[in-house]
Amino acid sequence: MFIPKVYTVESVTIGHPDKVCDQISDAILAALVEQDPDSRVAVETFGSHGLLVIGGEVTTKAKVDYAAIARKTYKDIGYDDQLTVLVHIAEQSPDIAQGVDTGGAGDQGIMYGFATDETPEFLPRGLVFARRLTDKLTELRRSGEIAWLRPDGKSQVTMEDGKATVVLVSCQHDENVTQEEIRKTIIERVIYASIPKEFRAPNMEILTNPTGKFVIGGFQADTGLTGRKLGVDSYGGIIPHGGGATAGKDMTKVDRSAALKARQVAVEIVKSGQAKQCLVSVAYAIGKAEPVMHRAVNEKNEDISTFLTGIRFTPSSLRSSLVQP
Repeated sequence: MFIPKVYTVESVTIGHPDKVCDQISDAILAALVEQDPDSRVAVETFGSHGLLVIGGEVTTKAKVDYAAIARKTYKDIGYDDQLTVLVHIAEQSPDIAQGVDTGGAGDQGIMYGFATDETPEFLPRGLVFARRLTDKLTELRRSGEIAWLRPDGKSQVTMEDGKATVVLVSCQHDENVTQEEIRKTIIERVIYASIPKEFRAPNMEILTNPTGKFVIGGFQADTGLTGRKLGVDSYGGIIPHGGGATAGKDMTKVDRSAALKARQVAVEIVKSGQAKQCLVSVAYAIGKAEPVMHRAVNEKNEDISTFLTGIRFTPSSLRSSLVQP
């Protein structure tokens, strides 16, 4: 089995500094491909204490205001402090482009896709709970139901034998709310609303804002960087991921497209009853269209790669079969 008896996973809210950077990179990508679907985009964003740096490689016919997109995304997430935005974008290296132009992969790399029948989401139960917690924080903040919530936040869930044994929620908050009110509200309206009673261990430990205060958040408290939450974005560290960021990259980048396709295929294999858990892996060489390896294994570590027969993992086929961000 891929999922251990005891494991811990985490999630972060959309206001976490790293996820802010991911969203800015993806917002720029979306604006570029909306104007020019053939745009080649690899945008990285770095934020720190009032400064935002946008860098990367873009080859496109589109005309967009990178700084304006970044500021709008930042505001839409829920922040109102001002950012100094620096932009330094170059075109894709011609040495790389010559391989991509002929339909090859833009880089080497290994991508993974995983699915399990444990939940309707085909994801490990603890990871589903961790994401529900941060989604609930954002939902309650944006709806105005909890006025003292602010955008930054995290969750962490420890599972043992299918039960949550330790649940941690940290949330940015207004200066004037007490930690007693925060804890009561988080337990009742976030944790209990996200983790059903049957999946809570009898002695489940609950931690809320362990430092005792979380007023300063976002870029005012910490730096953020595109692609620094790969474990959160994939399988929580339980299952391997290739190490390449997905945010801010168009579908010619196999870091994004192949990871999405591998996940899609793993879900289809589990959904069809061919495995209870499935791990699909695919590897590329820069400039080569066909992957150098693709493999699928089930929860018994049995090779079930025959289920990949007929599935194309070339960059051009991935781009045509998957939805561009």
